[in-house]
Amino acid sequence: MTTGVSLAAAQDQRDQTLGLWLGLVGVVVFALTLPMTRLATGTAEAPQLSPWFVTWGRAALAGALSVVYLLATRSPLPAAQHRKPLALSLLGNAIGYPLLLGWALRYVTASHAAVITALLPLATAAAAAWLLHQRARLGFWLFAGLGSALVAAYSVLRALQQGHGFGLAWADLLLVGAVLAASVGYVAGAKVTPALGAERVISWVCVMALPITVPGALLTWPEQAVNTSAWLALVYVGVFSMWAGFFAWFRGLALGGALRVSQLQLLQPFVSIVAAVPLLGESLDLTTLGFALAVVATVFMGRRMAAPATSSTPKPHKEAP
Repeated sequence: MTTGVSLAAAQDQRDQTLGLWLGLVGVVVFALTLPMTRLATGTAEAPQLSPWFVTWGRAALAGALSVVYLLATRSPLPAAQHRKPLALSLLGNAIGYPLLLGWALRYVTASHAAVITALLPLATAAAAAWLLHQRARLGFWLFAGLGSALVAAYSVLRALQQGHGFGLAWADLLLVGAVLAASVGYVAGAKVTPALGAERVISWVCVMALPITVPGALLTWPEQAVNTSAWLALVYVGVFSMWAGFFAWFRGLALGGALRVSQLQLLQPFVSIVAAVPLLGESLDLTTLGFALAVVATVFMGRRMAAPATSSTPKPHKEAP
C-alpha cells in the first residue's frame, strides 16, 4: 500500500513539474506575440504587412490547422447553445484583439504595449464578474482601479516625453480596446470550455472564422515588397500565438493546477520587454520596467482578492493571446 501511495505521489509530482514547464512554454509563446506582431506590421515610418492582413492571415493559418486537428480527433460539431459564446470569442480573440494590437504596434514599441496589456488578467476577471455574474470583493476592484490608473499615468508620461502633450495617446486607446476585446472573448470561450474542452474551443473559434478570415486575407494581400522577417513573424503569430500556444498552456493548467500555473502569467510582460531587445532592437527602459513591475503587482494582488465564483458557471482562467 505504501509503495502504491509513493508511486502515485511521485507521478503527481512529475505531472505538476511537467505542468509548470508547459505553462512556462505557453507564457513565452504568448509573450512573443507583441514583438512578433510589431515585426509583422512594421512601423508607421517603415510599414510591412497591413494590420488587417495580419489579423486575417494569422487566424486563417490557425483555422487551417484547426480543421486538421478537429478532423483527426473526430470532434463533433458544437451544439446550438455553444455557438453564441464561440462567436463572441471569435469577435474578441480572432478579430478584435489582433486587429487593435496590430494598429497600435505601428505607433508604440512592443515594450510599451507590454505595460498596457499587462492588465489583461484583471480585465478578464472583471469581464467574468460582469458577464458571468461572479462576485468580486472590494479589494479586487480597488487593485483593478489602481492598475488602470498606473497604465493611464504611464501613457500620459510617455506622451509628454515624446512631445505629444498631456493626454492618452490614441495608440494606447487601441491597446485598451484590445485588452477589453480579448477579455470578453476569453470569458465567452470559458463558458463552453467544460463542454467542448479547451483545445476544441480555440480550434472551433478559428474554424468558424474561416469564412471571414480567408476572403479577408486574400483581399488585403500585400501588393508591395515585404521583408522575409515580417512573413516569418506572421507565421509565428498564426501557428503559435493563435493556436499551438493554447495547447501547451491548457495542458499545463490541467497537469500543474490552474492556481499554481496561472501565476506564471505574471512573467509575461517582462518576457515581452526582454524579447523585444534582440527581435526589434528596442532598449531596456527603466521607466517601462518600473511601470510593468507596478502593474504586475496590482494584477497579483487583485487576483488574490478575486472571490470564488458564486454561480454554477465555471470561473474562467485567463487565456493569453
